[in-house]
Amino acid sequence: MRSIFSFFVLPLFFILFSCQNYPLLAQPTPLTTGPETGSLVVAGGGRLGDDILLKFIELAGGMHAPLIVIPTAAGNFSYNQDAGVASDFRRLGAQNVQVIHTDDPDIANSATFTQPLENAGGVWFGGGRQWRLVDAYEGTRSEELFRAVLSRGGAIGGSSAGATIQGSYLARGDTKNNQIMMGDHEEGFGFIKNIAIDQHVLARNRQFDLFTILDKRPELLGIGLDEGTAIIVQGNNFEVMGPSYVLIYDKGFWSGEGSSLKQLPSAERSFYFLRKGDQYDMKNRKVLLKD
Repeated sequence: MRSIFSFFVLPLFFILFSCQNYPLLAQPTPLTTGPETGSLVVAGGGRLGDDILLKFIELAGGMHAPLIVIPTAAGNFSYNQDAGVASDFRRLGAQNVQVIHTDDPDIANSATFTQPLENAGGVWFGGGRQWRLVDAYEGTRSEELFRAVLSRGGAIGGSSAGATIQGSYLARGDTKNNQIMMGDHEEGFGFIKNIAIDQHVLARNRQFDLFTILDKRPELLGIGLDEGTAIIVQGNNFEVMGPSYVLIYDKGFWSGEGSSLKQLPSAERSFYFLRKGDQYDMKNRKVLLKD
């Protein structure tokens, strides 16, 4: 009995004790990862430059690719075929643009509604309130087909609410107002995993708002996008486009001039800025330096 206890019971006790006292060994920190295939255009709201819209068209397959615009987040009962950025895509030369909308998940689950998504090269989500996109499309065939766009190498894009919905955590997802950071809707579509995305950040002085989420969900990467500015996500990396800035909340700090002489706030209250052309590795949470 003593030998059995020594060889089997004691080691088991040690393993259980270790897991309780060192939870990081049992629960590794989740990684922030982008889509395995396809591309994302994640924009911070406001007026977007033609360069960003043209980049989306390119990633979606070019001027003849089927592009779907979904303006549901804006909250209107119906939309015409010029809604959102649809007219801008046509102005820039896109030949096959269609606006689709419903706020009824039963319709979003129907073969008739989803038919245009079957061969879409790109899907663009417009601005408004991101929870409306969840209520209409979560768990439906439409959502499955959004993911299928990425699986076949296409592009998902969106601005403002259409940016936040692409993350796994739904910042500002409360149905009462958009100032509640952690509300009654907390899950986005998760095209990027383990992330919270905010928008209009500098234009509306929102640069401190993401800490409300990150204090309670410290494993998340926080990204804040200013108006007119976007990140182009391919795999686990992104590049910044547009005239303003992207704010990074990764509990670190980066500066092109170094930071050894700077007096910085604590890691839990730090963020830094990236601008056009800067690149970032979300999985390893580091700025990618240019050659």
